[in-house]
Amino acid sequence: MYKKVVLDNGVRVVLERMSSLKSVALGVWATVGSRNEGKGEGGVSHFIEHMMFKGTPKRTAFQISNEIDALGGEMNAFTTHEATAFYVKVLDQQMGSAFDLLADLFHHSRFSSKDIAKEKQIVLEEIRTVQDDPEDYIHELHARDIFGSHPLGRPILGEPRSMKRLSRQLLMQYRQQHYRPEHTIVAVAGNFSFPEIIDTVNAYFGQWKRSENGKVPPTIRETPWPDQPQERQSLHAKPLEQVHVCVGFKGLPVGHPDRYAAHVLTTILGGGVSSRLFQEIREKRGLAYTIYSHLSSFLDGGTLTVYAATRPNEVAAVIDRICQETNKLCRRDVVSKELERTKTQLKGSLMLGLEGTYGRMNKLAKDELYQGRHVTLHEIVKAIDRITPEQIRQLSRKLFNLKQFVVTALGPIPKKGIPMWGEI
Repeated sequence: MYKKVVLDNGVRVVLERMSSLKSVALGVWATVGSRNEGKGEGGVSHFIEHMMFKGTPKRTAFQISNEIDALGGEMNAFTTHEATAFYVKVLDQQMGSAFDLLADLFHHSRFSSKDIAKEKQIVLEEIRTVQDDPEDYIHELHARDIFGSHPLGRPILGEPRSMKRLSRQLLMQYRQQHYRPEHTIVAVAGNFSFPEIIDTVNAYFGQWKRSENGKVPPTIRETPWPDQPQERQSLHAKPLEQVHVCVGFKGLPVGHPDRYAAHVLTTILGGGVSSRLFQEIREKRGLAYTIYSHLSSFLDGGTLTVYAATRPNEVAAVIDRICQETNKLCRRDVVSKELERTKTQLKGSLMLGLEGTYGRMNKLAKDELYQGRHVTLHEIVKAIDRITPEQIRQLSRKLFNLKQFVVTALGPIPKKGIPMWGEI
């Protein structure tokens, strides 16, 4: 059972009661992410996420860790381009204690200068971890190639040089500007009483003052979408065993009418072991061990990316096969059997991902963030079932422009470079 309440100060509370379970997932989402960051602020959203766990006047960092373990639950946080989320998952009888802990971190974290200096080193190690993992790093490089200087092109973690600029003053100013009740979503899923949870949320978040004079900080909807990239190929030489490749096409925003068709299309192309790319590139030709496609969707646009890792002398062949498979989707309708299998695969994955309270809490918050309403599972399933072969072909023609896609490659790049579509 779903319920939405908006507190007097603008905090949105979205709730889903799951009485058959014995756990509760609590999430506090700030609708601010890396794309809100201005010049000299790279990585500040993610850094604030880290600092929230470093102690409050009521609890030390050790006491925070000790308390969540004593509750038998789990607590964590994450930062995306468009949101920062803090969550706790506990048994239902521990909900009150968990809420007290989560609210304390969200409202009262100290941000001491000593902790900031230490945490900079930790985040620098996190950045190095990404740079040491080619599959992670290639996606970071690819985003930069597609979006350029736009905030979406910057790494969420920031960069080593941007860490040096993060002062306590900058962090507190950014937090005060963007962490506002009007930009906060509290999402709760699990076994609870509606009156009790609403009273609890109101007690911890209801006294938070709205922005003065009704002035609300600029939202991410006002950030201009980047222009078409000028460079179609970006090669990054690194002594690795394989060349890691991303091939990027235009995607769709989160709320686009064709969003479910885009997920079906991406699944047909490279979403699983039965997908066209997996069968054609790995199973039939042995050109790659890992090959997949995925969507990245934002409020105002998106990308569709294919990733593969292969031998240096096979890079051109892999890219050529990717282009051939996308071209086939533009020219011919998918057969009914393939489409129905993909629909079943997508619906099954969706249902399995929403069996637990954490998955439901995430969906509640994202629905509110991106749609402004609750999207039921019945609605999603019906939308997937309505997708036709013609719709997939028309969408393919819209997205797969073989004259504008962007290639990013990382590894032992062949000396002759990488031929683009139609050049081999």
